[in-house]
Amino acid sequence: MTSIAFNHATVRDQADMVTFLRLCAERGLNTVSIWGDEIAKVGEENALRALCDHRMNVLGYNRIGPFVPEYLDRAEAELQRAARFGADHVSLFTGGLTKGHRDLYSARRRAEDMIAGLLNVARRIGVKLAIEPLHPMLVGDRTVIGSLTHANDLCEALGSGIGVIVDVYHVWWDERLETEILRAGQAGRLFGFHVNDWLVPTRHVLTDRGMMGDGIIDLAAIERMMRRAGFEGPIEVEIFSADWWARDPADVLDVALARCQHLFGRDIAI
Repeated sequence: MTSIAFNHATVRDQADMVTFLRLCAERGLNTVSIWGDEIAKVGEENALRALCDHRMNVLGYNRIGPFVPEYLDRAEAELQRAARFGADHVSLFTGGLTKGHRDLYSARRRAEDMIAGLLNVARRIGVKLAIEPLHPMLVGDRTVIGSLTHANDLCEALGSGIGVIVDVYHVWWDERLETEILRAGQAGRLFGFHVNDWLVPTRHVLTDRGMMGDGIIDLAAIERMMRRAGFEGPIEVEIFSADWWARDPADVLDVALARCQHLFGRDIAI
């Protein structure tokens, strides 16, 4: 039976972490993805207590990055906190090109070297790292990893303890999508599956993601790709949207659950 998880980013403007966990629990959910900065807002002790009280499991921990000194200096502490929260994996966020630089090749090589170093730390702590390639339009300022092919190549080079997150918003366009999903699945490195939708027109590439079913992505087809590749994890709802952030978080969760049931089948566990 398929399960659903929510990423706190979907409702964080209107619901702090403690409220978010309560809302998920009230809907019978038991898995969430969380953010380090949202933990800081409510306090780690309160966040851990809420997780325990609601018997929640943590799927993804966001995040390590961008790869600039002020963030990398606290990377080990973030990895340790992810371990304390029992996260299945920790997302990596490389950041884009630094101001005044245009050498994308060198930027990618530097990011890959940094990921290799972070992986050594993560292995020692006992947490997994996850690369989430973002849409190519975000390569300039958000990440230098813009395809599943690049992410898979890097994971293959680095070995155990690192995998990929497939976010439909960022990869739906890729003609190699099914091949690369299967490649990741065969290697046992499909760590996450994020759903949302691509609106036409899109007003803002970062903060105008659609609710599932409101856009043009064939979500059911991509979910089938994931299952054929061996992915057994939950469908994770992650919607960065100024529109949905302004709405009542309980209503957002309810709409998202109903859309998932419609799109992915009635055998969804909620």
